[in-house]
Amino acid sequence: MKQFLQVFLCTLILGGMVSLGCKNKEGTVGTTAQNAAPAPVAVPATTSASPAPPAPAGASIDTTSKLAAAEWAIKQDAIKNDPDGQWAISATASSTYGDAQGNASWSANQVTGFPNVEKFGDDGRAWAPKTPDTGIEWLDVKFPKPVHATEIRIRESCGSGAVIKVELIDEQGAAHTAWAGNDPTTGLNYLIVKLPKTEYKTSNVKVTLATNVIPGWNEIDAVQLVGKDQ
Repeated sequence: MKQFLQVFLCTLILGGMVSLGCKNKEGTVGTTAQNAAPAPVAVPATTSASPAPPAPAGASIDTTSKLAAAEWAIKQDAIKNDPDGQWAISATASSTYGDAQGNASWSANQVTGFPNVEKFGDDGRAWAPKTPDTGIEWLDVKFPKPVHATEIRIRESCGSGAVIKVELIDEQGAAHTAWAGNDPTTGLNYLIVKLPKTEYKTSNVKVTLATNVIPGWNEIDAVQLVGKDQ
């Protein structure tokens, strides 16, 4: 399906360090695997029956890493199961990689439903524009029911940080800018836009990216709209 490989870097600054990611477009999903947050690791419970053995060198670093992973997992789970949140049911985009349509890899429809990209990197289960670093691209997503919006959550999964504007489209078709600015998202995580409960109802969110801001492929896994009926 792919005619060539393009190799590049997705620059991420995490804790003062630069990570590599989003290098390739491959014929399979989940091909690059630089994970922004370590996979959750079970932390053994300590008991009072016997004293803990002396901590080996590097144990504090390992514990910190586990705690960070657990905190990340808890946050992801809370968002996924938010009773006031709903996930997109349809989507269109300014372009798609390989002109993908329907449920093909990297198509706009890949942002519908629950998030399903597990690792930061190029993955066909996310939407990707036709080419990297071109400039303005957009993603228009629709949700099951209109609500008075209070929050939008955009799960970025490759080349995070390229979103420049988020708009809500009301029931009459008018666009309202919910946020515009410098996207601080890094790694596999959400750009979270909070706003006062809108007077109007919306079931439509438009996300605009400047793909030249973050080198390489900029991909979105899922979009969630949070709000109330009343």
